[in-house]
Amino acid sequence: MTKQLVAYITGTGNTRQVAEHLAAAIGADLQEIVPNPPFTGADLDWTNPNSRSSRQHANRSMRPAIATNPSINGYDKIFVGYPLWWDTAPREVRTWLESHDFAGKTITTFATSSSSTRGALGTQLHDSAPNAHWVDGRRFDVHANEAELKAWADSIA
Repeated sequence: MTKQLVAYITGTGNTRQVAEHLAAAIGADLQEIVPNPPFTGADLDWTNPNSRSSRQHANRSMRPAIATNPSINGYDKIFVGYPLWWDTAPREVRTWLESHDFAGKTITTFATSSSSTRGALGTQLHDSAPNAHWVDGRRFDVHANEAELKAWADSIA
């Protein structure tokens, strides 16, 4: 039997909500990647060039600290959820991915955004876990329900 993990990072709580629904729908374990320090509203201010999201966008090599490092031991399939920041994942996701060896594991991403779909496939993250088997991800809005998420997860089995 395949053991599954839903690991996610959230800024406003939207990704957490989708991650919780996905984990419940597919019977997966759920773990949060917590940034250190935690995100604030000011971090998400796209109009401020000094906000955390803007600084991460400007510095692609940035690998910010994380307060939690969800273990991948024993998992075969890993769903990685994140909010889309400038059409990509917050850099903390790369910090987490690069701290593990994903050899023999399947990773697929899901991203939350109310509008953008760019970056949801997760292809920009592949170099952070080059030994993984990557499956293209998908964008969901906060209203995604368990049935929709289960159908998606089953379609990529």
